[in-house]
Amino acid sequence: MAGEIIGLDGIVSDHHNCNAIALEDAEVCVMPFSNVEELSREFPVLQRHVHKVMSREIVRENSVMMLLGNMRAEERLAAFLLNLVQRLHARGLSQSELVLRMSREEIGSYLGLKLETVSRAFSKFGEEGIIEVKQRYVRIIEPEALKKIFKAQLDY
Repeated sequence: MAGEIIGLDGIVSDHHNCNAIALEDAEVCVMPFSNVEELSREFPVLQRHVHKVMSREIVRENSVMMLLGNMRAEERLAAFLLNLVQRLHARGLSQSELVLRMSREEIGSYLGLKLETVSRAFSKFGEEGIIEVKQRYVRIIEPEALKKIFKAQLDY
């Protein structure tokens, strides 16, 4: 997503354990971490920002691991949608409307679910009036309902 940093997994070993695929046109700035370290020594405010970014990525990775753990399909999809909306809102975009850049199959792969399961969960959320879906366009009608579905997992 625009403004996010990828590749932090390669800091320790200069090797990346994963790859990334752009889901839409993107601009990428590649910067060796040694350059970031050098600039951080010159500009302490940059070092603080780098630490914040790294912390945010650790939290995001932990959230993904939790998603793939013992959550039901609806909880995974609710968490996925809430995470997307939160990330878009952090960039000054809508908290209630988004365009999914991933297909249902790709979302399923990301969440550890089958395509059919993802489609059923989207349909269920639509039938319950939580979201409105038109192809890849999603409008969050009841964000509190999504939070409640996700929070059910956190209460265990």
